[in-house]
Amino acid sequence: MSRSVNLHELARLSADDRANLLKRSESDLGAFLDRVRPIIEAVRTEGDVALARFANEFDKSPVKANEIAATPADFDAAFKSVEPEVIEAIEFAVENIRKFHSDQKPEEMWLHEMRPGAFAGDRFRPIPSVACYVPRGKGSFPSVVMMTTVPAVVAGVKNICVITPPGPDGKIDAATLVAARLAGVDKVYKCGGAQGIAAVAFGTQTVPKCAKVLGPGSPYVVAAKRLLSDVIDPGIPAGPSESIIFADDTVDGALAALDLLVEAEHGPDSSAYLVTPSRKVAEEAIKALPDYWANMSEQRVNFSSTVLSGRSGGIVLTPDTDSAIAFINDYAPEHLEILSDEPFAYLGRIENAGEVLLGKHTPVTLGNFVLGPNAVLPTSRGAMTHSPLSVFDFMKRISVGYVTSVGYPQLAKHARVLAKYEGFDAHANAVSDIRDRLLKK
Repeated sequence: MSRSVNLHELARLSADDRANLLKRSESDLGAFLDRVRPIIEAVRTEGDVALARFANEFDKSPVKANEIAATPADFDAAFKSVEPEVIEAIEFAVENIRKFHSDQKPEEMWLHEMRPGAFAGDRFRPIPSVACYVPRGKGSFPSVVMMTTVPAVVAGVKNICVITPPGPDGKIDAATLVAARLAGVDKVYKCGGAQGIAAVAFGTQTVPKCAKVLGPGSPYVVAAKRLLSDVIDPGIPAGPSESIIFADDTVDGALAALDLLVEAEHGPDSSAYLVTPSRKVAEEAIKALPDYWANMSEQRVNFSSTVLSGRSGGIVLTPDTDSAIAFINDYAPEHLEILSDEPFAYLGRIENAGEVLLGKHTPVTLGNFVLGPNAVLPTSRGAMTHSPLSVFDFMKRISVGYVTSVGYPQLAKHARVLAKYEGFDAHANAVSDIRDRLLKK
């Protein structure tokens, strides 16, 4: 079966057409917001009963209200059912992810002398609780379990749970349970979608109320996070998958096509582009895609071909390298892969990307599963202002200040001037001769 692939020639596009290439599936959440409002309200008022009803309705899963939580027996059964090589791969990935985030973790406190006798710094503390959202609708994702729970454990969060949609058998994906236990988390709940976000925002009879929820999800999940942002911290924007593969003329277009399919196969709401200034690379990529599709499942072929022929995917042929880099920075992709004999030559020009994977031996696959850096990344141009999920997302900073009698006079003098200028009498009095008299008593 012949499948079309978009070829966008950037030099021929109008400003509006170029802007349309930057849009993501969750760019307009209006319809999703309306749909999730009653779901959120039902969970708020009914708790576990609503979760069970929505599991039956949305996930086609026979979950009962008293069966929301995974049991120790469920974890034990998961280790027996998952293939040893999968468990070994999860252990390998957990080790790398833990090492990366342990190295990333800051010292508990730093304190520097700003002026003689005046010290200031930060003290880092873990947040009290977090829910890690793990999607399931288009597959199972133990990788997301690892990417969200491991840094939470490293950060020292005391109360960590995983929420994930149940399968058609009413159970939690076995590898998800394996990954959770290996990461050090034993609280996993059968609640996905908007209802899962509502459950950890308000708390139910079974699911604990959490301070923050992190992890990627569908537009329904993104919409629920937005509506509940005054109840629970929604973390970084993490919607449907997106990627840009940049390839220059030193690369075989067939290699670029191979990696283009990685994020495109996540689902029809993904976004994936090959951006190249080389027509040869573009043509080689288009020619190679059918052979790759011949070695993929029908579901993944349908997902990826829908993306590459739809409004959020394909090949972007640019007139030169400068315009390619400009497009990438405007797009601010979740994943950016740079294919070139000299990938580091481009790195300094990249301003906006969730992650940058350099060279022919660093496909997105490695970043998604085993390399170590977090694969939960900002989507929908969020990389312009947000960073990848990290140990810092599970911690907070407390500013610390300490001024001695030696440092106080100079700071008080300038602070009093500013306080008077801004009209704050009590501020000024607190650093006036009134304080001096009290300190001499």
